[in-house]
Amino acid sequence: MRRGWKMALSGGLRCCRQVLSWVPVLVIVLVVLWSYYAYVFELCLVTVLSPAEKVVYLILYHAIFVFFAWTYWKSIFTLPQQPNQKFHLSYTDKERYENEERPEVQKQMLVEMAKKLPVYTRTGSGAVRFCDRCHLIKPDRCHHCSVCAMCVLKMDHHCPWVNNCIGFSNYKFFLQFLAYSVLYCLYIATTVFSYFIKYWRGELPSVRSKFHVLFLLFVACMFFVSLVILFGYHCWLVSRNKTTLEAFCTPVFTSGPEKNGFNLGFIKNIQQVFGNNKKFWLIPIGSSPGDGHSFPMRSMNESQNPLLANEEPWEDEDDSRDYPEGSSSLAVETET
Repeated sequence: MRRGWKMALSGGLRCCRQVLSWVPVLVIVLVVLWSYYAYVFELCLVTVLSPAEKVVYLILYHAIFVFFAWTYWKSIFTLPQQPNQKFHLSYTDKERYENEERPEVQKQMLVEMAKKLPVYTRTGSGAVRFCDRCHLIKPDRCHHCSVCAMCVLKMDHHCPWVNNCIGFSNYKFFLQFLAYSVLYCLYIATTVFSYFIKYWRGELPSVRSKFHVLFLLFVACMFFVSLVILFGYHCWLVSRNKTTLEAFCTPVFTSGPEKNGFNLGFIKNIQQVFGNNKKFWLIPIGSSPGDGHSFPMRSMNESQNPLLANEEPWEDEDDSRDYPEGSSSLAVETET
């Protein structure tokens, strides 16, 4: 009976946490909807008198708004990609590993299993990176998100403002969302400013629209400052081919720690996120190269790196394990 109550309480708390995790997203959506109303109706249709100016403002605004909303949607609903079946321990290996009580033997077992996989990063102590929650050998740049309760390929951080884990599958969309958010706020601020001055000087009548226009400028400037800092930081990360986690914790390779281990040069670093085809760089369509399990490395010999060597590519199995769905400030530390 007691155990049943504990299970029910645990399930209720989990449900409440999932509901509350959508609160930041709801706040953003409400602010955006209000900004749409304030700009389109109170500014363009009520305050702006010139028909030509109205048309130009509305066309440019909606063009930016579409891409802003599209990238936000993709950032929220593109699920984090998890390691495929090949990195998971088989039932037999899992039994052997869990029944073995000697840590040094367990480490050796993981070393033998990792030899069959394209894994080149290690823990700080030089051991194979193993997730004891998901029971898998972590691919390079993969980390376990404690919020989503899963291992995420090329994990960057967990963002509460999109209620999603940012990683290989959606990092491009997240960067585009930041870029279009900055552009959205900048466009609103620059087009509203002249009418803000007119209201301030009393050149326009003090009507209901005045408060929407004044507050719209304030909100746009406030968000612009915070977003441009965050966007600038992620641009720096992309230029170095780093994730947020790698910026705070230097990755360790089989040869030792190397903070620039994945740095391939400015252009190639950008291509690692946005792909080789420049026409897709501004559109929220998946174009990142690779499968998220292996990445080109700067310091490794081509014969050791399956992405650079002239060898048969590592074969991927079709079968994969499904997991239940699992939420910026600069980065919410959720990796274990």
